[in-house]
Amino acid sequence: MKSNPWALIPFIVFLVLFIGSGIVTGDFYTFPVIVAITISAGVALAMNQKESLTKKVDIFCKGAGHPNVMLMVIIFVLAGAFSEVAKGMGAVESTVNLALSVVPPNLLVVGIFVIACFISLSMGTSVGTIVALAPIGVGISSQADLSIALVMGTIVGGSMFGDNLSFISDTTITAVRTQGAEMKDKFKVNFLIVLPAAIVTCVILGFLTLGASGQFEDLSYTWINIIPYIFVLIFALIGMNVFLVLVMGIVLAGVVGLLNGSYQILSLIQQIGDGMAGMYEIAFLAILIAGMVEVIKYNGGIDFLLQLATRRIKSRKGAEFSIAGLISLTDLSTANNTIAILITGPLAKNIAVEYGIEPRKSASILDLFSCTIQGLLPYGAQFLAAATIAGISPISIMPYSIYPILIGICGIIAILIGYPKPKQSYQVGQ
Repeated sequence: MKSNPWALIPFIVFLVLFIGSGIVTGDFYTFPVIVAITISAGVALAMNQKESLTKKVDIFCKGAGHPNVMLMVIIFVLAGAFSEVAKGMGAVESTVNLALSVVPPNLLVVGIFVIACFISLSMGTSVGTIVALAPIGVGISSQADLSIALVMGTIVGGSMFGDNLSFISDTTITAVRTQGAEMKDKFKVNFLIVLPAAIVTCVILGFLTLGASGQFEDLSYTWINIIPYIFVLIFALIGMNVFLVLVMGIVLAGVVGLLNGSYQILSLIQQIGDGMAGMYEIAFLAILIAGMVEVIKYNGGIDFLLQLATRRIKSRKGAEFSIAGLISLTDLSTANNTIAILITGPLAKNIAVEYGIEPRKSASILDLFSCTIQGLLPYGAQFLAAATIAGISPISIMPYSIYPILIGICGIIAILIGYPKPKQSYQVGQ
């Protein structure tokens, strides 16, 4: 199939439905995204009258049922179960209280950033981290006479740390699976890029809050409640199969919950089910988007986008900046970094293969720049959650979203200096 710009109409339909409803209602989450994608997929199937509907449905199902997509869906469900079971047995509360108990009173805001980084890395969800920490942030801001917008911006920034790095983050899983990368390889590349951003953020927050201090009482915690998070982080880092890590993490968190009285057998099973159910929407989104993209690809839309995106590219660095630009624009349009990666991933993979960009690097670029934009969007779920809990405008948080800005800068520097150096075994077209 030749390059065909008209094949991109389903994408346009999705953006019109999603963004249009957000502009009209003032809430980008009024129109269910899964309905918008379903309508767009229907438009894709209705196009190209030269092919029978049966043929187009077969193409759709081939894309939707691709092994990478199914693998991603299973990981989503297991990650949701682990996160919910660990949270329900007190892992988040114990982790937060432990961290707050050791943070010096004059470094509370720096401490809340570090806590948000660890919680998001452990839970794999930025919004979940914000919901857990924002009420504590409200207390810190009033007790230490700090700007509540500054504290909320700090929590949003820390939440994006894990969204960008966690082994069980839907964003990270999507980036890795669409690019065919190994999770631990992508983590190592990403971590060394964003570590300077995290350190500089701590320094800036320290200067901004000089002289502020506060104390918390009744910071009770239990070490055993934190073990499931530590287990998952360590064994994922050493390269254990992600399925095994998540299953063992669920079992370990469940056992701890049974021992500390958080669960009975039936309530534990219910919690596992709730965690899995919480990931159903993103799982079905992945399936529907993959099917729609396969039809668009068959109709020539992906080839057109590829030619458009690469016509001025003359080097590997240019290709990497092209991927960064594509994911940034898509995230601005969708206000959801996971959906943005699902949409942009196949195109990024084609560019990466053509210009010899390793999967670990293309996955890193997708994840990093989508999190940069997501961490700065006043109409994104992260800002809306923080603003709602704090009772302030999402716009007021933007100037204090320091970490997302810095990871974007670090990502640009990494591309300019050619980090990481390609492995000798990787060749163009591989």
